[in-house]
Amino acid sequence: MRYTQLGRTGLKVSQLVLGTMNFGPQTDEADSHAIMDAALDAGINFFDTANVYGWGENKGRTETIIGNWFAKGGERREKVVVATKVYGNMGPDGEAWPNHDKLSAANIRRAVDASLKRLRTDYIDVYQFHHIDRATPFEEIWQAIDVLVQQGKILYAGSSNFPGYKIAQANETAARRGGTIGLVSEQCLYNLFERRAEMEVIPAAREYGLGVIPWSPLHGGLLGGVIKKEVQGGRRSSGRAADVLTDPAVRAKVQAYEDLLDKHGLEPGEVALAWLLTRPGVTGPIVGPRTADQLDSALRAAKLELSEELLAGLDEIFPGPGPSPEAFAW
Repeated sequence: MRYTQLGRTGLKVSQLVLGTMNFGPQTDEADSHAIMDAALDAGINFFDTANVYGWGENKGRTETIIGNWFAKGGERREKVVVATKVYGNMGPDGEAWPNHDKLSAANIRRAVDASLKRLRTDYIDVYQFHHIDRATPFEEIWQAIDVLVQQGKILYAGSSNFPGYKIAQANETAARRGGTIGLVSEQCLYNLFERRAEMEVIPAAREYGLGVIPWSPLHGGLLGGVIKKEVQGGRRSSGRAADVLTDPAVRAKVQAYEDLLDKHGLEPGEVALAWLLTRPGVTGPIVGPRTADQLDSALRAAKLELSEELLAGLDEIFPGPGPSPEAFAW
């Protein structure tokens, strides 16, 4: 496993990030623990979760599964860089009591203590804002984060699903306050099919020294050989992949993608992950295996070297938007 710094920090993290969103809803606790053990054995030391994972009446379940795994010992907690998120409503009935969601200082304080309890740890390495909060000023957010850092409850703060201007606003506010490192990472939707982050989000992240952590690297399975699977096994696509495949132009692009990789003897899902590792500013994509076989596929992708010819072919099929502002101004 290769490692890199998380943004401008001294924190070393693996170039694959273990996503845990399936732990609980789709993967039971025993299998989740087995996947985490296998990931750690393979050198993956960066685990991503969120307080709302588990969903519905089981919100928090995923953090609890991870906490139970940490409690097994064997230096599991000491070896892992754990990142979780705050923002969502944690009420089981779907309605938040006032101040029980988003990024007010009151909710941040409450939410971090609840996550620490579920994770069975006394600190969180990277505490991420799951979404922007239009009602809470960054002065208040950073005041709350500064207190948590001083208390030793968190080490770094990161963002998720932030537009470029909010990354700038957050870190400019942190700089004015002084003594606050600001955001060190941004977790965004980014993959071969969905490259809009290249216009503003990734340039802003690079300018301010944030590590970019792409989520949905296979775009909901669209880049994982979905058409080939339909033909060979009769397996129908679902979710994001099913929605976009109804567009004939999209289906043609995906078919061209699968044909190109078939010519090179490569697996589509593995190439999609390996492509992200060639992108400037990317720390590592989030892989969310439901099974041990899916984890093995991700580990193979981390070792894959893509030729210039193949990279050019991928750009032809899925061209990016181009640099900002030229992409939209000229």
